[in-house]
Amino acid sequence: MQCLMTQNYALYTPDEQAVWRLLFERQMSRLPGRASQAYMDGIVATGFPNAAIPDFEKDLNPRLLPLTGWRVVAVPGLIGNREFFELMADRQFPATTWVRSRDQLDYLPEPDMFHDTFGHVPVLTNQSFCDFLAALSRMALNHVDHEEAIEMIARLYWYTVEFGLIREKGPSGRSELRIYGGGILSSPGETIYALESDIPRRTNYDVATLLQTPYVIDRFQEQYFVIDSYEQLYESVPEIEQQLERLLSVA
Repeated sequence: MQCLMTQNYALYTPDEQAVWRLLFERQMSRLPGRASQAYMDGIVATGFPNAAIPDFEKDLNPRLLPLTGWRVVAVPGLIGNREFFELMADRQFPATTWVRSRDQLDYLPEPDMFHDTFGHVPVLTNQSFCDFLAALSRMALNHVDHEEAIEMIARLYWYTVEFGLIREKGPSGRSELRIYGGGILSSPGETIYALESDIPRRTNYDVATLLQTPYVIDRFQEQYFVIDSYEQLYESVPEIEQQLERLLSVA
């Protein structure tokens, strides 16, 4: 595919390695007790390196592929909808290879490698979540030339894959909110805000509502949707298709 590239690992500078280590250590001090157990298990299962930028072909893919059949592929940055969904439908997760600078530690306008890999790859060890991603991507490809349909699918992707929350049983045995969305997991500020702030609304996962809920990209979210399990995501795929068709027919 034309958008694919090679991760030239030898080009990473000592400062980029130091920035990665800072980002990693800072987030790992926040995520225990806040991140989904599937994510924390995925950190271990993928052997995520804490001392160095991960090498896709040496560090991540040899561990990820046997678990769920997914692999990480290098792309130059944001890519087109068709290329993005074709890769995901083929169980290839696109990740950029550039690392943010020191003055972008807390915010940057587009995803970097830390967001793409640290935020997302550990959850790719969960089979139900991966099956959901592949199915959603195949659905998107069926509508890739329909702008309104893609916008609705983008909303669903945003509120699940990027900014999703999940209910899980905590140490006390009670249900507690945890994070599985990569946009939150890679953000130190939103990691705390998403769970502990009284500002955002936290709403049960509802496909029809979610497809019609706009999102914001330049500040913390005003609303989060909460799933009960990763299986719930995958099992909702037929309803997503049904609601999408319904909304498009009345638009």
